Amino acid sequence: LDRDPADLGPREEWLAEWKWDGIRAQVIRRGGETFIWSRGEELVTHRFPELHLPAARLPDGTVIDGELVAFDGERPLPFAVLQRRIGRQKLTPAILRDAPAGLLAYDLLEDLGRDVRLSPLSQRRERLATLVKTMGSPCALSPAIEAPDWAALAAIRQQSREQAAEGLMLKRLAAPYLVGRKRGDWWKWKIDPYSVDAVLIYAQPGSGRRSSLFTDYTFGVWKGAELVPFAKAYSGLSDAEIAELDRWVRRHTLERFGPVRHVEPVHVFELGFEGISRSSRHRSGVAVRFPRMLRWRKDKTPDQADTLETVEALVADA
Repeated sequence: LDRDPADLGPREEWLAEWKWDGIRAQVIRRGGETFIWSRGEELVTHRFPELHLPAARLPDGTVIDGELVAFDGERPLPFAVLQRRIGRQKLTPAILRDAPAGLLAYDLLEDLGRDVRLSPLSQRRERLATLVKTMGSPCALSPAIEAPDWAALAAIRQQSREQAAEGLMLKRLAAPYLVGRKRGDWWKWKIDPYSVDAVLIYAQPGSGRRSSLFTDYTFGVWKGAELVPFAKAYSGLSDAEIAELDRWVRRHTLERFGPVRHVEPVHVFELGFEGISRSSRHRSGVAVRFPRMLRWRKDKTPDQADTLETVEALVADA
């Protein structure tokens, strides 16, 4: 959302939900079988055994859209909990216990074999509520957020992180379910990202049309007198800034490691990211989600960049 939400019209014409931090997926029940598909068109049914029995209670010809989240039976947990089981080849009893999963359902695409995508969201959601009750735990209807006006909703939005959410979703109640990235009926109203000022320390070429330019960067934060690698980012700069930085990288390389250039640590960038958690796989001890460059801080010198202590305080806050 790139404008005042009041510009969307009367508050009562819109459904507000939390924008959950999980894996978007479709749960499909057809021919007596259950299929769970990720947004990346990957069949992940076997990754979420907790949902097999609830989905089996759905009538044939049901397709539900929702978010797979780490779920303790009462509320969603941070994405870092769900991440513990993503990519594992074997789901051990310990992993299933420590990182339980659930489904927060928010839309209905097919009902009893009938395509309902052109029906208004208000009607789809009413039927969805009934189906989710049939499924039972650990599946739930993504709750509507009650707020009398846009100002009250804006205040609720500030509580997003306490809800393990990234902000709000605004959905027009009269809207059909559209395919692709259509604008106008669904809006992400995200909270401001976490941010850190970090120093550029490594650069390497991008891919595709950017393969001839240094566009993928590694940034460090201070731990005492040492810059510790903290995050990698490759989006957020304009084409002119990329070209300028590419020329600078080529002239100020200290060492080469294959395609990677170790550069003079003089440039500071403000990095934004959606989530942060502890990680034993990273030298800094911290992992971030969706890092990107918010701006090139040419007004700052390297010694003014943030420290690992500052970053760890963000972890504690998260």
